[in-house]
Amino acid sequence: MAVLNEEQSMLRDAAKSWVQEKSPVTAFRKMRDSGVEIGFDKAAWAEQAEMGWAGVIIPEDFGGSNFGYLSLGLILEEMGRTLTASPLLASGLAGASALILGGSDAQKGEWLPKIAEGAVVATLAVDEGAHHAPEKVALKAEKAGSGYKLTGKKTFVLEGPAADLLIVSARTSGKPGDTDGISLFLVKADDAGVKKQTLKLADSRGASNIEFNGAAGELLGEEGKGWPVLEATLDRARAGVCAEMLGAAVQAFETTLDYLKVRVQFGQVIGSFQALQHRAAKMFTDLELARSAVEAALQAIDAGSPDVPELVSLAKAKMGDTFHLVSNEMVQMHGGIGMTDAHDAGFYLKRARACEAAFGSQAYHRDRYARIQGY
Repeated sequence: MAVLNEEQSMLRDAAKSWVQEKSPVTAFRKMRDSGVEIGFDKAAWAEQAEMGWAGVIIPEDFGGSNFGYLSLGLILEEMGRTLTASPLLASGLAGASALILGGSDAQKGEWLPKIAEGAVVATLAVDEGAHHAPEKVALKAEKAGSGYKLTGKKTFVLEGPAADLLIVSARTSGKPGDTDGISLFLVKADDAGVKKQTLKLADSRGASNIEFNGAAGELLGEEGKGWPVLEATLDRARAGVCAEMLGAAVQAFETTLDYLKVRVQFGQVIGSFQALQHRAAKMFTDLELARSAVEAALQAIDAGSPDVPELVSLAKAKMGDTFHLVSNEMVQMHGGIGMTDAHDAGFYLKRARACEAAFGSQAYHRDRYARIQGY
């Protein structure tokens, strides 16, 4: 485990007590059953912003606390444990990162304080197909006066229904698949040229397909040179997803372990069966390994290390496999009750599948890791 400083320990403890008290899995179930379109509880999000969570990576000059990515990862991990639905990852991590890495001082000054206080929900609009492929950008951006007009479609935009600010990848030159010619734009979600279609995801979170019909875009960074900023932003988002997955997987494992110690079958506790002990041991070791990978990725981002891309892809592939396994085992080891909606096991399974697909699946990241290594 990463060695935490005093501030990080306090932050983690505060997050732990808040999620256990204010946002247990029962709160998620209630939100899901209410059918709220945005996929999270607004009052809970306001409390998270009030505690400063949305500003953890944002510099102090722009209303944040500048505590870094590992610190935000600790909060996301605790939120993952109780499946807290929140735009923190999309806005306070991914959206904020794009502005920090690519924004002008004026853009940072306009948007970062609003993101930090939770007044604005920002999100990335990157993918255009069924799978994560950030370089396959076809959405067009054409100069129009002092700004640009965007035309095209984006799919599976996380927190799309609640988003106020969209950070959109568009093509100013080249063809889909080229990393050259990709530019990033800030688009206000209430622009007349923006049309959202709300999606129902398996894990009951908010997402949208978005159509841009000549929407006004403000250039973020340099025209045609958006790829390095986009890739660095995506790596930060992936590391954040990994932290949340880690929390959820650890909780799924602990819940299963508790069940193995109390469920009696054939006159004895099922945890006494060696076959189940072996499966539990495999999950435990996989989780320890996954934790090391996730924390290494977050620490590398904080340190500005050149190996962020490979460490992030390693973490996403490993964490995806581990959460997949643990969520499956949770359902199987709980037996019949694990198959019911009344039990929480299904929530962890569905969240695992949604997180695996977010910002690149295990296959995507194994391939990317291999390419970075020169294979």
